[in-house]
Amino acid sequence: MAHATSETPAPLTLHGLSVEGVNQCVHCGLCLASCPTFSELGTEMDSPRGRIVLIRSLAEGRIGLSDSTVQHLSLCLDCRACETVCPAGVPYGRLIEAAKAEIERQRPGGPVRRAFRWINFDLLLRHPRMLRLAAAGLRLYQASGLQALVRTSGLIRALPGTLPAWEALLPPLPAAGRAPLPALTPAAGARRGRVAMLTGCVQSVVFGAHNRATARVLARNGWDVVAPAGQGCCGALNAHGGDHARALEMARRTIEAFEGERVAAIVVNTSGCGAHMKAYGTLLAEDPAWAERARRFAATVRDVAEFLAGAALRGPLQPVPMTVTYHDPCHVVHGQKIRTAPRALLAQIPGLRVVDLPESDWCCGSAGIYNLTQPEMAGRLLRRKVRHVLGTGASAVVTANPGCILQIQQGLHEAGSPVRVLHIVEILDRAYSSEGGCAPLPNLPPPSAAAKPPLERGNSNA
Repeated sequence: MAHATSETPAPLTLHGLSVEGVNQCVHCGLCLASCPTFSELGTEMDSPRGRIVLIRSLAEGRIGLSDSTVQHLSLCLDCRACETVCPAGVPYGRLIEAAKAEIERQRPGGPVRRAFRWINFDLLLRHPRMLRLAAAGLRLYQASGLQALVRTSGLIRALPGTLPAWEALLPPLPAAGRAPLPALTPAAGARRGRVAMLTGCVQSVVFGAHNRATARVLARNGWDVVAPAGQGCCGALNAHGGDHARALEMARRTIEAFEGERVAAIVVNTSGCGAHMKAYGTLLAEDPAWAERARRFAATVRDVAEFLAGAALRGPLQPVPMTVTYHDPCHVVHGQKIRTAPRALLAQIPGLRVVDLPESDWCCGSAGIYNLTQPEMAGRLLRRKVRHVLGTGASAVVTANPGCILQIQQGLHEAGSPVRVLHIVEILDRAYSSEGGCAPLPNLPPPSAAAKPPLERGNSNA
């Protein structure tokens, strides 16, 4: 932590990361109405303004990381809705990430929590082969009937910590269609140029179909799509979870994997990854060997909807006769400031009717791994989102982030609703097919009885 001197005040830092942005806050309170946790709890310390006071007080050494302080900071979704409405331009996302990194330094938790973080952040996310092996084990867990037994017998309630919430969100992992994205998907028709695509970590093993649909849609619009070898996790989950050192490591590795490609853009179909990669220039700004490389890299990153909306979609487009509603992922609408592009793309699809979703830019409670570490609050926000979805009468929710897809689909399933949740590239891909309509999603496993455990106190931010 930094302490002021009598002459020159030391810069405010937490975990070595600057939190000078707290001084931009004018405490106007415009962020309060946009903060999901403040809306639910009504407590000042669970608002952006209150958390900024906590962060500044921590950096100045006026308070310590008590259980209460940790809980208020850990309850932040990092949805960055406050940034969208802030007239002073407070970089709140960077502030809360620094605070969570400081929590991890001072309050890493007990052996069980540290083991779970090691398995996820050190082992699975850093090593794609280990992630694929873990996915294979989970496929066996589902296909063998063991998952059904664990859920119906109530054994899930015996799992420690937040593991019941993890298990409840586990999506179906199909045995087919697991082939990696080809190194090159050639453009169809007149060639516009060449783009690279992030295949991701969890995205590649759970939502490989989305990656393939993304490549097909880009190709139909004239782009050669390359999937560079050696890429893996971009580090977004590590950064959001306070694992700053490994977030830096993964950023450098991602830059190395892509910077040799001569491409017009690096296209990303996961919102949290896109927002994080666009911030590499800031993340690595203090590293002389990487600062310029990171800045150049970040300037080429584009969300898939942002990129495709730069020109009219190439035809012919087949009718997709559905009524859908659109949910804005936080790190698209608030992190990347992209609101109109997805809707502009959907408006070009014949037969598709898009109805407005109340609070469409309100967090669904997924927020990276928030629904696993803060399941009670995540559940409250999810039920709020599901009520709005059901009120639209739509047959599907379209969005652009795997976390949102898992979270909202789980909530709809628990509500007994047949409404599906689709990635925007699935709708676009269907419009380029000769069949029209949308294929049904795989059947979801029944939710567990322990899907909504009580809110945990103490250090549970990741």
